Amino acid sequence: MTDTPAPETTPLVTGSEIARLAGVTRAAVSNWRRRYDDFPRPAGGGGTSPLFDLTEVQVWLDRQRKGQEVSVEVQLWQALRGVHGDDMLGGLVDVARLLTGGEAPEELPADVVRLARDLAGSSGAAEAVSVLAERFTDSVRRAGSDQVTSSRAVRAVRRFAGEVAPDATLFDPACGIGSLLLAVGPGQGPRRCGQESDARRAEFAQLRADLTGRIGAGIATGDSLRDDRWTDLKADLVVCDPPVGEPDWGREDLLLDPRWEFGTPSRAEGELAWLQHAYAHTAPGGRVLMVLPASVAYRKAGRRIRAELVRRGVLTQVIALPSGTAASHALPVHLWHLRRPRNPGDAVTTVRMVDLTAGEPDGTLEPAPEQVADVPLIDLLDDVVDLTPGRHVEDVRRDYAAEYRTLREELSEQVRLLAELLPVLVAGDGPSSLDGPTVSVADLARAGLVEYGDPEPVSISDQLDTDYLQGFLRSAANTRRSTSTSGTFRLDGKGARIPQMDITEQRRYGAAFRALREFEERARRVVELSRDAATLARDGLGNGALTPDS
Repeated sequence: MTDTPAPETTPLVTGSEIARLAGVTRAAVSNWRRRYDDFPRPAGGGGTSPLFDLTEVQVWLDRQRKGQEVSVEVQLWQALRGVHGDDMLGGLVDVARLLTGGEAPEELPADVVRLARDLAGSSGAAEAVSVLAERFTDSVRRAGSDQVTSSRAVRAVRRFAGEVAPDATLFDPACGIGSLLLAVGPGQGPRRCGQESDARRAEFAQLRADLTGRIGAGIATGDSLRDDRWTDLKADLVVCDPPVGEPDWGREDLLLDPRWEFGTPSRAEGELAWLQHAYAHTAPGGRVLMVLPASVAYRKAGRRIRAELVRRGVLTQVIALPSGTAASHALPVHLWHLRRPRNPGDAVTTVRMVDLTAGEPDGTLEPAPEQVADVPLIDLLDDVVDLTPGRHVEDVRRDYAAEYRTLREELSEQVRLLAELLPVLVAGDGPSSLDGPTVSVADLARAGLVEYGDPEPVSISDQLDTDYLQGFLRSAANTRRSTSTSGTFRLDGKGARIPQMDITEQRRYGAAFRALREFEERARRVVELSRDAATLARDGLGNGALTPDS
């Protein structure tokens, strides 16, 4: 019996890769999918990240005269996808090993070896691996994974890290494939140390460092929190984009760990464990730049640790980055900046808050003056210790005096009008209006005098005054009939009744009911203004923005 050869795997491409093939934007590919019925159907992937058969795409592009020669880079990526499928990291490690001068792994097909060497021959081995790493980062971002740091986050960390001395020691305790560790500081000079729990990511990071000439870089494998491989390291700059939302970060095994200088993090605050681990590895005068979810700035469980960071003058800056900076979601992330004081007098007295959330993720990261506030430590040490930049930038830029003056003037005017609105009423000389002749709202509706509005019925006849109608519907007798056991008022249109009066009397009563309704609405506004004015005055007196009038 003759063996049937296995079918050859057809490479699949994303919309972004089709755009690169055709030399157009990703939006143009989306338009082609909508406009052309013969555009290839997805052959894999999901609804938000479909994959297309490369051969079908090339045929379609040629037929539409939209194609161009496929670059070696694209051919190599697609060949790796054909071999490794979704496990592209394994393919990158194989190629990086090959380009560092090692033997080609047996499982790497000859065409992949040829393409990798061709790409390295045309652009250099370092550039070839960097291009593949960039493609991997982009593909992981679109897949919604946090296993690599996005290029946007790398750009932000590099921007706010500023100048890094050539003889500095850099450290990333959760370095992944090395994106942050290799990007910050000058290409040559600094000593770079990293640790990564995933062995393949750690190997790829080391190979990237070797290929790009980061001499002396060392990447250790292991869980930094449970198995710190750099116990004696004190770095000038620690950068990190740590794992997020991992409750099993080792708290039970590390309760007495000396790294928890500012307090033992709860199970829900693994990010603050990473932050303190990074700080434990900083030399005097050294800094930490860490990418953190926005919720770390205000979650109740982390309040005590945040307070200690502030109180000791260690936290120097919190930057709220634009939405879309993170790899796998559009939620905003923060960049926390810590500095270890050289001596007790070297601690900061303010924390710089920078709010860039209104910007574009690929836009400028240079904050405008109105996006920055230097907040005294005492103003942060309240019951919440909320370190969200937007809150404090808004408070500092707030004109308390003008706002309080406006509130006070409006409150005075509303109180004056309130007294005028309350109608003058005198003692009645007869029984309750509802004890005499009455008519039901249901009868009025059947007679064509009323229609049911939202939430109350209204008159559609000149024989009936709407204010009179609605006023009596809210009288005590009807309210009791129309209020549920939960206390919710809902008109019982069938059972509600109003007195029978001529239109002149109706209008007299209607005017009084209308004045009462306006009185109630204005009274609610007075309550709101009173609360806002008191809160603003208390805050302004407390932070020095307001002072008592002499």
